[in-house]
This record gives sequence, structure tokens and C-alpha cells, in this order.
Amino acid sequence: MSQTPGPEPVSTPPRISEAEGEAETPGAGLGTFGGVFTPSILTILGVIMYLRFGWVVGNVGLIATLLIVVMCTGVTFLTALSMAAIATDRRVGKGGAYFMISRSLGPETGGAVGIPLYFALALSMALYVIGFAEILGDLFPDLDQRWIGIVTAVLVAALAIRSASLAIRSQYIVMAVIALSLLSFFLGGPVEESQLDLTGGAPPELTVGFWVVFAVFFPAVTGIEAGVNMSGDLKDSGRSIPRGTLAALAVGFLVYMTMPFFFSMRADSATLVEDPLIMRRMAYFGPLILLGAMGATLSSAMGSILGAPRVLQAMARDGVLPSPLRFLGKGSGKDDAPRVGTAVTLAVALVAIFFGDLNMVAPILTMFFLTSYMTVNFAAGVEGFLQSPSYRPAFRVHWVLSMFGALACLLIMFLINVVATIVAAAVVLGVFIWLQRRGLAGRWGDVRYGVWVALIRMGLLRIEEKGDPKNWRPHPLVLAGDPARRWPLIDFTNAITHNRGLVTIASVLPEDTVEGSRQAEVETATRAYLKRRGVEAFVRLVTAPDPFVGARRLVEVYGFGHLVPNTIILGASEHVDRRDRYCDMIKTFHAKKRNVVIIRDPDHIGFGARRTIDVWWGGLQANGGLMLVLAYLLRTNVDWEDAQVRLKLAVKTPEAAREARTNLEALLAGLRIGEIQLDIIEAGDRPFAEVLKVASADADIVFLGVAAPSDTAGEFRGYYDRLQEMSQGLPPTAFVLADGTLEFAEVLVDRTSPRGV
Repeated sequence: MSQTPGPEPVSTPPRISEAEGEAETPGAGLGTFGGVFTPSILTILGVIMYLRFGWVVGNVGLIATLLIVVMCTGVTFLTALSMAAIATDRRVGKGGAYFMISRSLGPETGGAVGIPLYFALALSMALYVIGFAEILGDLFPDLDQRWIGIVTAVLVAALAIRSASLAIRSQYIVMAVIALSLLSFFLGGPVEESQLDLTGGAPPELTVGFWVVFAVFFPAVTGIEAGVNMSGDLKDSGRSIPRGTLAALAVGFLVYMTMPFFFSMRADSATLVEDPLIMRRMAYFGPLILLGAMGATLSSAMGSILGAPRVLQAMARDGVLPSPLRFLGKGSGKDDAPRVGTAVTLAVALVAIFFGDLNMVAPILTMFFLTSYMTVNFAAGVEGFLQSPSYRPAFRVHWVLSMFGALACLLIMFLINVVATIVAAAVVLGVFIWLQRRGLAGRWGDVRYGVWVALIRMGLLRIEEKGDPKNWRPHPLVLAGDPARRWPLIDFTNAITHNRGLVTIASVLPEDTVEGSRQAEVETATRAYLKRRGVEAFVRLVTAPDPFVGARRLVEVYGFGHLVPNTIILGASEHVDRRDRYCDMIKTFHAKKRNVVIIRDPDHIGFGARRTIDVWWGGLQANGGLMLVLAYLLRTNVDWEDAQVRLKLAVKTPEAAREARTNLEALLAGLRIGEIQLDIIEAGDRPFAEVLKVASADADIVFLGVAAPSDTAGEFRGYYDRLQEMSQGLPPTAFVLADGTLEFAEVLVDRTSPRGV
């Protein structure tokens, strides 16, 4: 038990730093107004407002429209609060919502949401460009709207590649035009029905449902993404993101709550549905509406083409994307602009522009954005609930609000489209599993550790001192010494736990010979060795004057609360001169109410073909019950699935054999452990040791019960010597000593069947 483990080290999983390169690459230094409020408000008061808000009112009416605005804004408001909390807790680097999620919930969750979020932003650009093309197509019917969109997208991307700051400054002019266009709309008048040229001579049927309209409108309030995605280019993201997003959301809410009254008073439902540019006809000066709509769509497209590549850049730098795509993390110029990512985003948007239309793209965006919003809210909610000392946001939000926001997003997704929600969940889950298998390891601290600690604490406080037999499973402490040399101990343990019990591989190191750093190296090497062999286990090393003292220390102090190892697994002592101390140690384990399994395999040959398991019977109580449980667990392991369990009993006379068979058959009928072969041996006057060696010569493992140690000095030592002598020449043998406190009969026997013997 005292040998130092010697497995060779292995390479560690790829680790990713907190936005590698971000700290060294200055952004554009944008402020709250230019970097967050402006792109956010221009996206909020964008294509949906100009081209679809009248359609929304026409389809569902005034009251339902106001309800949609309140619901959509409410979800976005809760998300904005969560974003504000996270943004004021830590510096938000490039990637916006992706950065927040990955730093809170880990790189796998961040990537699982970040990849769909990127495509949502890329499709957002397509949505806004399609809206711009629809406006020009209405003015110039001879032009092909698809080619208008393609040319527009290329020009917008070219401006974004040239300079993000220049693109932001151009949005100030657009914002002024939008303000003038809204003023013109509010000062306008009603539209007469006779002014509308209804092709076909009849008004359209209003058959679009509430949730379809909701899905089309929701992108109108997703403008908070536009500012958050510029986080890496902000001078002070912790200050700018909360102020800019909440201010933009408030202004947008006021506008969207006011406009439906004007729509409903100035036109009937059919007119609102049929004419996408109904605002132009209602306005005091119609051309301003056209200018505002074109400016809003172009500026929103600009916000998307600025934000999406930065999400892509952040994911590439974090190692989330596959290795061949790591080049997307490169930046250009003094502001580290993601020009390569912009070109890729343009290509994605062009495909959507060529094949899509406004009403098709908008619901897809809604599902993607709701997914990312749900995860942001969940991240903030978990952080707030755990109240980790490191989580100290300047903008505090109660965790209940964030969790309510996450639940609202999920509920709305199901109400909009159940199939689309399931598909979105499958995509996110698929990406998560893919990233998890790649073994990403972030160097930043995320909330997962705190979640597990909280769950463990709740579980530990609810574990009773005496467990329910029906829920019993082994939680072994393996005194393995050098795992590479004592592999059969670990192999046996792994087989009976099925990766569900709490397994601890322990070694005792000589005192004053191992420094702290060396001990850490040994622990790391041992964990690596176990991982290579597919074993999930804790590793515990202690130092002591000798292995027996160290083993006693482990059993006495290792564990937490009532959750302690309930089964000690160790090798048999082959050194006669050390058996006194070894036997005293076994007595201590039994006194501490631990099950003890001693594996005797002096030649370290392992378990052969794993086809035959012999259990020598001594009664169901105590050792017999535990041995049957261990045999059942062993046989249900994938490596032992073809094994035959043979229940063996030696008796002296034929009469005793018949009686024993009758009793054991009744017993086995009430057990739920599969087929067991009953083998009653008439020993006559032959000694048990002789019967044992003949009957179990072909077994792959033999289970033998051990009598409880007595208090008489030296008595257990003599008994142990006889066990060792008796098992000479046997296959690997497991000596089993139950702790005496648990009725293993309750684990095995169906309460509705006869108990048996």
C-alpha cells in the first residue's frame, strides 16, 4: 500500500484563456451613446416598425398589439437587467452575450448558444437588408429585390470592414432622420379606404394567429444585442451596457406603445395588412418615412454586420470553433476589427437574402434570440442564487427576476412553435455535447463549480446516518498503493460500481519523504492513469509513518458528514511478518462499521475470462447477502455480462443436501438477481479446503465469507492465516466481511416472496 504510484503523465485538455488576446488589443473606445444606445435604438426602431407594425395591428387589433409589445419588451427588459448585472460584475470582452454566457456557464454552454447566436445575428443582417430591398422594390417595381439586397449587403459590409467607428458615426444621421420620420407620422392623418388599390377587388382575409404575429414582431425588441455585441469596442462596458441598453429599451417601448393607437384610428384592418408602407400614407410628409425606413434598415444591418463577426472572433479565440476555423479569430488594424469574420458573415447573409423573405426570416430570428436570452437570464439567475463572494455586480438584480425571464423565454418559444423549439434545443444540445467531448477547459472561473457545490450541500444535509437498504450501493475506498501494480483491485471496484458509486483510490506515502509539490504530482499522474483506463474515481493520498497507520487515518477521517466510504477494498497481506498489524487494521475497519473486501491475487493475474463467479454460501444474513449483491453487481457489468454465478454449499450427507437444495431454491425464487446455478456438494469427511479447491478450480473469481473478528488477542490473526492457507492455488479470491449493520437481505429479497434461509 505504500508504493508511490508511477503512471506516466498525459496531456491535459485544451485550455482557453479569458478571451485570448483581448486584453492586449484595444477596441474603438466607444462611449455609451455611440457604442450602445445608438445601435440599439436604431435596431429597435427599424425594419419591423416601418414595414410590419401596421400589419401587426391589422392582424390582431389594438389590445392584442399592446399585449404583444408589453410581453416582448418585458422579456427583453428582464434580459437587459440580467445583462446589466453580468456586465457590471466583470469586464465584458468581445462577443457580447456569448462572452457573458461562456464566462458564467462555461465554454461548452457558451459555444452551444454562441453558435446559434452568431447565425441569428448574421440572419438579422439579411432581415434588415431584405426590408431595405422591399422599400426600394415598392418605389421601383422594375428592380429585382433580391439583387437590390445582395448589392446593399455588400456595400454595408464594405463600410463595416473599412471602419467600425465610421459606421457608428454614420448612424447619428440616421437616428436624426428616424426621429423626424416619427414626428411626421404622429402629425399625419387618417387613410381613406378608397385610396387603397386592392388587387382582386376584395379585402384580404385576416387569418394570421396571435403567436405568429408575436414571432414576426419580436425581432423589433432585440436591439439590445446590437449594443452588447460591441462590448469589446466600448471604453467602459460595465457602465455603458446597462445604461445604453435600458435607455434604448425604454425609448423603444414608449414609441411602440404609442403607435398602435394611431394605426387603429387612421386605417381599417385590411388596409393595415395589405400595405407594408402604410406609415408613409399616414405621415404628414411621406418621403421622411421612406428616408427613415431606409436609414433604419441600413443602420440595423450595419449593427448586425458589426456584431456577428465579433461573436465569431470571440468563439474562434476561445477555441470553441474547430481548428480549421481558428483563423476567424484574427483581427486587423489598431481596433482589432474582425475583417475575415465580416466576409464570412456577409456570405451567410447573402444566402438568406437570395432565398428568404421578411416573414420567413423573422420567426427564425425570434427562436434564436429567445434561446440566447433564456441562457443569459439563466446565467444571471444562477449567479445571483449562489451568491458567490466573487459575484459582486454593481447593478444588482434579484435572481428570481432573471429566472422568471429564462422561464418566460422558454414558454414563449413553445407557444410560438413547439417543433421549432425542439429543433432549437436539439441544435444547442448537439453543439454542447460536441464541445464537451472536445474537452474544452476555460481558465476563467464559471458558475458550474458553484452549482455543484450548492447541490452537493443540499444532498449531504439530507443524507441520513443509516441509509435505506433498497438504495444501497457500494462507495468503495480502495487501498491501491501503486494503481498500475495493483490494477485488479481497481478493476474489481470499477466493475461493481458501474460508474455510479463514489470510488476513491487511495495510497499511503511515507512521511517526511514526499514534499507537497511531489505529492500533487503523484495525484495528478494517478488521475491521468485512471482516466486513460476509463475509471471515474477520486484520488486521495496521505502521508503516514507506515501504511497501516495511514489506512486507519483514511477510514477514520475521510468523507463528509454521513457520506463516507462504506466498503474498504484492499489486497491480501502476503508478508507473514506484518500480518499482526494487518489483522489489527481489518479489525479497526470492522469496528468502524465498514464492509471489507480483501482481494487475494498474489500473482496479479486478474480475472481470467470473466465467465464464472463462485459464491460459497453461509446464509443470507451478513456476509452471504453482501456476497450475492457483489456477485450481482459484478455480473451486470459489461465485462462480466456473460458470467455464470454459481452458489456453492458443502454439506456432509445426502439428507442435508436435499434439505439445503429445497431451502435455497425457495430463497433464489424470491431474489431479483437473475439466473443462479445452485451447486450443493456432498463433502462427506473431506475437509472444506479440499472441496473448495476442487469445486472452484475453474472459477474466475471466488467469494468467501470472513468471520467477524473477536476481541481475543491473536485469534483473528490465526483465523486469517488459515484463510490464506486454504485459498492457496485458488483463482483470485474475494474475502468478504460485512459491517453487520445493514440487512442485505432487504436489498435482495422481494418483500412479497418468502424470505428463505
